[in-house]
Amino acid sequence: MGTFLWWITAVLVFAVGVTVNACAPHDMEALLAFKAALNEPYLGIFNSWTGNDCCSNWYGITCDPTTKRVADIALRGESEDPIFQKAKRTGYMTGSISPAICKLERLSNVILADWKGISGIIPPCITSLPFLRHIDLVGNQISGGIPFDIGKLSLLTVLNLADNKITGTIPRSLANISTLMHLDLRNNMISGIIPQNFGRLRMLSRLLLSGNRISGLIPNTVPHMYRLSDLDLSLNQISGPIPESLGKMAVLATLNLDGNMISGKLPATLINSGISILNLSKNAIEGSIPDVFGPRSYFMMMDLSYNKLTGPIPKSISSASYVGHLDLSHNHLCGAIPAGSWFEHLEASSFTYNDCLCGKPLQAC
Repeated sequence: MGTFLWWITAVLVFAVGVTVNACAPHDMEALLAFKAALNEPYLGIFNSWTGNDCCSNWYGITCDPTTKRVADIALRGESEDPIFQKAKRTGYMTGSISPAICKLERLSNVILADWKGISGIIPPCITSLPFLRHIDLVGNQISGGIPFDIGKLSLLTVLNLADNKITGTIPRSLANISTLMHLDLRNNMISGIIPQNFGRLRMLSRLLLSGNRISGLIPNTVPHMYRLSDLDLSLNQISGPIPESLGKMAVLATLNLDGNMISGKLPATLINSGISILNLSKNAIEGSIPDVFGPRSYFMMMDLSYNKLTGPIPKSISSASYVGHLDLSHNHLCGAIPAGSWFEHLEASSFTYNDCLCGKPLQAC
């Protein structure tokens, strides 16, 4: 009888141990519903999603070690993982993101990136997950709008929805996310304006909105984002002048505004700033190039081509610390090209299609 009692006790202890170490049953149920809405035919990444413990060896799933609640879904269609290297191919997945994901109440990171064929909308209920810090859905076919109340995600630091088919406008509530550091909405079909309240995103370091249908002015609140280092608004329908205050931003290093309908003059503040990549090509900028180059002017790339610039190339450009790639073509510039040591590597194509520029590398004056 004593042996039987010992055996019963051992079974109970083992069962309790399994229960403690396994993921929460409703988390596993939510993951299986999430999986059922997706189809991945080539790599078999969901083959490991079996058994009663989604916290152990389920591909792409990580649980909080203390609570045993699902914390991360990290599934990338382009990876150096052995399962990709063995198949010698990138991933391809179809289906949609099931609203069941919203039942994972402790979810912190959602990465479902570069699968090429995932479609449908972003479940609106995703804004009810209070611990979300990282949303990366880049490189799919996701459509519909960004949830209007996404500002409820008060801990979010990264929102990457690039290379999808997102429509609608940029929600004003995004500016409520004081923790947001990286916002990438490139190459979608987003329209409307950049919300004026975006200046409240004081932690934002990268604002990438290129390749959409965004219109209106560059908000004069953008310079309030004092940590911003990379601003890309290219290939949109933005109009109006460039705010002078952009050139006064402390850490702004990359400014891409090419392929818009920007008009007005070229602010002198952009020339003598900390910006090292400046692309303003294919706009309607007019007037002269400000003669304010100096030792602080260090441009890895400056592209002012396809505008309406007039007058000479400023002589002060010779005093810039460095100019790597320079393109002033397709304007109405005139006069002698200034001499400069770093000008020697520039080709004639940097200066062609102007009114009357001359001097090396063009014909002598």
